[in-house]
Amino acid sequence: MTLHQTIKDQIKDALRAKDTIRLDTLRSLSALAQSEMMSSNAAGEFLPDEKVMALIKRSVKQHKDSIEQFEKGGRTDLVSKEKAELIILESFMPSQMSYDEVKIVVRMRVDALKSQGNFDPKATGKLVGMLIKELSGKADGMMVKKAVDELTAVK
Repeated sequence: MTLHQTIKDQIKDALRAKDTIRLDTLRSLSALAQSEMMSSNAAGEFLPDEKVMALIKRSVKQHKDSIEQFEKGGRTDLVSKEKAELIILESFMPSQMSYDEVKIVVRMRVDALKSQGNFDPKATGKLVGMLIKELSGKADGMMVKKAVDELTAVK
């Protein structure tokens, strides 16, 4: 069963349960997927999982930005709604690595580059980019950057 199909099935469950926040969130996600299918002229009834996952990641990022803005504006009513929707969206995401796990991966990569003589402390941007691609969907990019900066800082 595809992710898109799972979302559509969960819309029915949310309707039966009269869970309006979940229903609205899932309908919004389904509409994004439907729009993406139409704009890309995708064949088939459902959008491929990797494209749905990209939509979910984008929505998660938008919700986090909205939460931050609403908190600055003192709109606690909207913050709680956005947080509830964010939890629903994150339930579709693969589990995220902890900061300590990210540091371990970064340390292994840095050690490997140093042992090969390819480590350039001034080119940490390339290292961050490489690690973000490697950990795509498993770790937040800001967390990766923080770990790289911490472990490659000149002391």
